[in-house]
Amino acid sequence: MGLLLAIVVILVVGKPGEPVQAAEKTYTVGTDVTFAPFEFTDKNNQQVGIDIDILKAIAKAEGFKLNIKVTSFNGAVQELQAGQIDGVMAGMSITKERKEMFNFSDPYFKSGVVMAVAKTSKIKGFADLRGKRVAIKTGTAAGAYANSIKKKYGFTTVTFDDSNNVYQDVIAGNSAACFEDKPVIQYAIATGLALRITKMKLADPNNYGIAVQKSDPEFLATLNRGLKKLRQTGEYDRIITHYLGNGSQKEQTEKAKAAGSTDHSFGTLLKQNWGTLMSGLQETLALTLVGIICATIVGVLMGLLGVVPSRWAQSTATIFIYLFRGLPLMVLALFIYTGVPMVIGTKIPAFVAGIITLTLNEGAYTAAFVKGGIGAVDKGQMEAARSLGLPWGRAMRRVILPQGIKIMIPSFINQFIITLKDTSILSILGLLELTQTGKIIIARNMQGFKIWTMVALIYLIIITLLTWLSNWVQRKVQA
Repeated sequence: MGLLLAIVVILVVGKPGEPVQAAEKTYTVGTDVTFAPFEFTDKNNQQVGIDIDILKAIAKAEGFKLNIKVTSFNGAVQELQAGQIDGVMAGMSITKERKEMFNFSDPYFKSGVVMAVAKTSKIKGFADLRGKRVAIKTGTAAGAYANSIKKKYGFTTVTFDDSNNVYQDVIAGNSAACFEDKPVIQYAIATGLALRITKMKLADPNNYGIAVQKSDPEFLATLNRGLKKLRQTGEYDRIITHYLGNGSQKEQTEKAKAAGSTDHSFGTLLKQNWGTLMSGLQETLALTLVGIICATIVGVLMGLLGVVPSRWAQSTATIFIYLFRGLPLMVLALFIYTGVPMVIGTKIPAFVAGIITLTLNEGAYTAAFVKGGIGAVDKGQMEAARSLGLPWGRAMRRVILPQGIKIMIPSFINQFIITLKDTSILSILGLLELTQTGKIIIARNMQGFKIWTMVALIYLIIITLLTWLSNWVQRKVQA
């Protein structure tokens, strides 16, 4: 018996004196894959870039598992504040304000801000911007620099969530210029973007660092050890050279050509990105289906609560409808995903946060038309049922609801269509649905018009099919 116990102990714990292997830790790091050449997707739709490669190399050197969370730059920062992720590596400049919120790793890249204008623009310097509009990206050091000098030079700024929209606003002539980190705008121009960098001195020199929570010194130490190892082994220099060469515009052009196809015809772009678009559509349909099921259950219950002969029940339904129908969907999504975790101290997965958002918002609209559909049934129907001795609940089930459902059916189908379209707003949470995949593709090839056309066509095809379903259901119900 003693020998058997010893064997079990050895099998479970290990041999005496043998070190116990610690469980491999997993860290989730948020990044913005619309910031080439630091983070983007290549022609094979794989996540690559200076930041991505450095992160993976650090993880390998330090022996931890890495989960890269794709989102917007601003979204990544908010997720880190909320404790949803462990770090942010997205070409993030180390600033005094950010150091008050987060700890930063040792600097891994030195950059600076430049101004870019349309190729045909006559603007040469800041003084030429007086009375004009400048495009910037939300939460970036380049945007902060532009805002710091706009009063001095008399221009206004307009903010966008991703780099492509910043660039396209200048190309379209809506803005006179944009401010961006030099290697990023160089890479974008190298892909064929119709902008040029003005011949000005590099402004606001800054260092990039990896941001982590102040409460996690262990991860910070791990990152710094990993960066030091990469520099010692030469891996860091290899990664930088692979994407930037010697840093010149000519080298950037060569690197950009190697990273993606130069054929930007509609057919080629569709063929290259079909798999990515379909994976985005799959996520969109999953969000829509789960969201509409949950929203229908909650909406029907709240709608019925709104017609129960009880002041408390009716007030509860009214408040629910007023509150969640009145809140903008994006505000509600960010509140649930980044606000609530800061209060409860627990992470909420992006997909779950998206479903909760759709359930509350779409459920409020569903409750409103359920309540309205029941209210549209002639009041005499309930009075007649009650006069025949039916209790309120049975009268509602057997007399009122069958008539009310016929009125509600078209609204249910229309709500399904609305939910499908509303999933696009959830890209703010970093969910890789159809709209987010479109942004990721555009970040690589800068073909915004063609890619958004593809995305729009996919939405229109799905919505057309749902409209046909709606018409077919209405005919069946009314037959």
